[in-house]
Amino acid sequence: MNFARSVLPELTLAILAALLLLSSPAGAQENFFERGWTLQPEASSLRFQSVKNLTKVESSGFADFAGTIDESGAASIRIFLDSIDTKIDLRNVRMRFLFFETFQFPEVVITTRIDQSLLTDLPALKRKIIPLTYTLSLHGLSKTLETEVAVTIMSDDLVAVSTTAPISVAASDFGLDGGIQKLEEAADVVIVPSATVSFDFVFSRNGGEGPGAQTAASSTPQPATQPATQPAPQAAAAKALEPEGDFDIEACKGRFEILSRTGNIYFGSGSARLDARSEPLLNSLSDIISRCPGLVIEIGGHTDSDGSAAANIRLSERRAAAVKQYLTLKNIPADRIVSVGYGEARPVAPNGTADGKRRNRRIEFVVVE
Repeated sequence: MNFARSVLPELTLAILAALLLLSSPAGAQENFFERGWTLQPEASSLRFQSVKNLTKVESSGFADFAGTIDESGAASIRIFLDSIDTKIDLRNVRMRFLFFETFQFPEVVITTRIDQSLLTDLPALKRKIIPLTYTLSLHGLSKTLETEVAVTIMSDDLVAVSTTAPISVAASDFGLDGGIQKLEEAADVVIVPSATVSFDFVFSRNGGEGPGAQTAASSTPQPATQPATQPAPQAAAAKALEPEGDFDIEACKGRFEILSRTGNIYFGSGSARLDARSEPLLNSLSDIISRCPGLVIEIGGHTDSDGSAAANIRLSERRAAAVKQYLTLKNIPADRIVSVGYGEARPVAPNGTADGKRRNRRIEFVVVE
């Protein structure tokens, strides 16, 4: 038997098999995203910086967020906007109701896909800066953006993903210009219409031994109202969440003043029929009134100057009564609500412009002394 003829084909096949094995994903490298990863909020931070009156920089954050990275590198982060933390209660309320409008848009969603090939040398380097293209969905709008992040291996089952520089987010990109205007009017300040965001996220490999490790089945992000799959937020962050139970009178007054500025109660032109778009805000209002026991709330209807003064009085009365009726259907006792129509008598802006008229057509809420 010829040795070369009998052995070489088998040797060639063995070499080819080895090359195929080495060229396969499993043979070439370990899948960095194996089993997926879950964000650990208690070990992470998310902050943004805003500027008012040109020079005063304020730093705020969020107490509640969640996220995952699956085995393909697809990542999703959800930020629950009701957990805004400015360190001041009524400022938090302004941000929720006037700027983010969380009664309608409760969360920010960030999605991206991390390229596995960019992390092949991470185990050796321990820390690497990589480019990232991501989609930011905020206030009903989405925008694709680019940045760089630093990925750092902390242990076999823990990895940190952090900004390398603050990320600028413009209010106009997400339809938040009106929210800026409302904040400026409420606080009598001038606000730069953009903010810079920075984060330091820690992820734990699913099924690993790191703190807060989860299984893949339990790694889907859940809001704070579903705590079964969420680690408890750290004590300091929890203070930013809306307090439970009844409010004191000053907190009630402050909330009603803020709710009066939202402009999110809608009627058809010349009509007292509530538009369905009003329901999210009115539901939040119902909750706040129920947590201000013993207080009587006045609902004041206001119009612009179009039409006769008498007709505007009647229209404002009917609109205020419609809001009262909605709230009583939400189990707010009728004797805790007084509805009044002021017509065009109390403008908050000149009626000479369309914007001024829009601002004058409003519903206000005050505590009756």
